[in-house]
Amino acid sequence: MAELNTVARPYTKAAFEFALEKGAVDQWSTMLASVAAVSVDEAMAQVLNNPAVTTEQKSDVIVAVCEKVLDESGSNFVRLLADNKRLALLPEISAQFEQLKAIQQKSVDIDLTTAYELDEQQQQKLTQALSAKLGRDVNITPAVDKSILGGVIVRSQDLVIDGSVRSRLAKLAEAMKS
Repeated sequence: MAELNTVARPYTKAAFEFALEKGAVDQWSTMLASVAAVSVDEAMAQVLNNPAVTTEQKSDVIVAVCEKVLDESGSNFVRLLADNKRLALLPEISAQFEQLKAIQQKSVDIDLTTAYELDEQQQQKLTQALSAKLGRDVNITPAVDKSILGGVIVRSQDLVIDGSVRSRLAKLAEAMKS
């Protein structure tokens, strides 16, 4: 069976192009995040995985639960996914949509792990350095992990920069063994 991200890609691309054309990228981002969250809820998963429930009923349930955030085009998108038996793709479509949105808006979300909590000035300095290196606006989500001993680990989608002391010690130990 094809991977979820491969099957979700055309739906994501179509939704993103539609949202971009209508100038509603942020609205679609919110809609997709909401329906994705609803689709992975335990109670909703039981309904969506029940073979006795028709695809029309499944889409109607999601649309009813998300009626406050869905507009007509969002409801139609959910119905299209249900008709094609692709409601399980909603979380992946939402994630891919966010990636396309970040590229379009020239921004990137970064997870920054440090051994100790950084003050505002240090975070700002790192944000500026990463923005210059990546050529995008950077949104940092800081985390503290004392096991890295020092330095930083930067993660964003497929980019990982490991400048931690723990990593450097591991490399040194490996070099000494060979």
